[in-house]
Amino acid sequence: MVERPASAVKELVENALDAGASRIEVTVADGGKTLIRVRDDGCGIPADALPLALARHATSKIDGSDLLNIHTFGFRGEALPSLGAVGRLRITSRVAGEAATEIAVNGGRMEPVRPAALSPGTQVELRDLFYATPARLKFLRTDRAEAQAVTDIVKRLAMAEPHVGFTLRDATGGGEGRVVFRADPESGDMFDALHGRLATVLGREFADNAIPVDAEREGLRMTGYAALPTYSRGAAVAQFLFVNGRPVRDKLLTGALRAAYMDVLSRDRHPAAAIFVSCDPVLVDVNVHPAKSEVRFRDPGTARGLVVTGLRHALAGAGHRASTTVAGATLGAMRPEPAGPARVYQMDRPSGQARAEAYRAQAPEVFDGFADQPSARFEPVVTEETVASERLESFPLGAARAQVHENYIIAQTDRGMVLVDQHAAHERLVYERLKTQMAGTGVAAQALLIPEIVELSASDCARLEEVADDLSTLGLTIEPFGGSAVAVRETPSILGEVDARALVLDILDELTDAGDSTALKSRIDAILSRVACHGSIRSGRRMRVEEMNALLREMEATPLSGQCNHGRPTYVELKLSDIERLFGRT
Repeated sequence: MVERPASAVKELVENALDAGASRIEVTVADGGKTLIRVRDDGCGIPADALPLALARHATSKIDGSDLLNIHTFGFRGEALPSLGAVGRLRITSRVAGEAATEIAVNGGRMEPVRPAALSPGTQVELRDLFYATPARLKFLRTDRAEAQAVTDIVKRLAMAEPHVGFTLRDATGGGEGRVVFRADPESGDMFDALHGRLATVLGREFADNAIPVDAEREGLRMTGYAALPTYSRGAAVAQFLFVNGRPVRDKLLTGALRAAYMDVLSRDRHPAAAIFVSCDPVLVDVNVHPAKSEVRFRDPGTARGLVVTGLRHALAGAGHRASTTVAGATLGAMRPEPAGPARVYQMDRPSGQARAEAYRAQAPEVFDGFADQPSARFEPVVTEETVASERLESFPLGAARAQVHENYIIAQTDRGMVLVDQHAAHERLVYERLKTQMAGTGVAAQALLIPEIVELSASDCARLEEVADDLSTLGLTIEPFGGSAVAVRETPSILGEVDARALVLDILDELTDAGDSTALKSRIDAILSRVACHGSIRSGRRMRVEEMNALLREMEATPLSGQCNHGRPTYVELKLSDIERLFGRT
């Protein structure tokens, strides 16, 4: 259970959370190999219970009557005895209204309880981890790697408890140590507090580009924040999953997260999200892994379906929105010229009144032979087209102003400008239209002249029969053929000529691995995407202003139009302030 210093930190911080702490301070030295100290302001441990806290399998967190109804992080009574068996452990605790006491255990040898000095709460200090089992020291990584693992554990627990304050210090070299991570308690409701905590832990960029998620199904509820598809990562390093507040690394939930973004991300990109699944403790088993890092749902299909449909609904609700990092990358690509001599003037943007006066002073005059007659000046002509264009600028994607290189639309908005990739944008629009049509009319099936007989094991046949109705809605008709074989009688017509046996085996592999299969739907969606790509506006085609504005309005009304079928952004928005900064006007 205690594999490395990070494991010890996880157990001790979870104990502090179970004690109702509002502030937790963690101090480590040498990556946690020589010192781990966890201080909290929780309820504390009574003096007569300190020896019992170090007894194996003794715990005050459950009464033992219902081992399936677990509401705390710890419940087996193994962490503190295990730490005392492999290191030098000292527990100092004080219950409100009582005196503080402490107890120490070195390599499994317990000392008597003694008086101590401490404010209400508990402090657990572990020194020289694995000194009693030196062989295990050889399997630890470098101090830097172990310290990084500790930081990761503290950040995950901080995300799970946004109303609790966390501080992590590195005391390598002695002294109080430097603060490595700090998260003050957040206030507000659940979503506000979580949003603030994610901004602290994952960065403001993630918080600005994440959308709230809230879905419920059959006793399971999913909340959290999921990043927009255009804010994706090159590896699965920004995926944080929690079940009843417990950080987990669950293959079923990770697969469901991937499936939810399947339609908007390419295969080499990974989504970023912090997802919290909560349910009655009897619906999930948290005791299937020694470190409690894996869970098992009573109904895994319901859990997977909740994550997939909930995330897809949230992403569709984001509409045409794209991540702000796209504009940041665009501005970063616009590098200014090398710095030359210092400027002798500053180009400040004049006020509206100053610009009007300048325009009047620069307007050409009409000479009519009378020196004393006021000069006539040209006034701008206001037409219906001008008014309509200004009205379009109030839309999110603005009014089309130009097309450059026969592929990019430049639109003006109230706040700046938008640059649209016409082919990528129209590809997403056509794709969503095709999917909507298919959802309404169903997937057309083509009957095979000679049914394909596929030999399988008895368990595989039973697994296929369970999802036969779902497969038939996608155009794949499978019937039992006696013994351990199935007959494929119909396949989706949109796939054309297809290897039915290979398709069935792919579906079975996914059913075995994740409990659900998206292989068939993925193939159909891939065909639709290809059709959309060939049926969309091609690069190099000149568009009229009416066509460009119609494309912009349809993008605003279509979900997921902020990225194409492959996860690339369809438009870039540049704020007027950013453009002015490029030209040194601020």
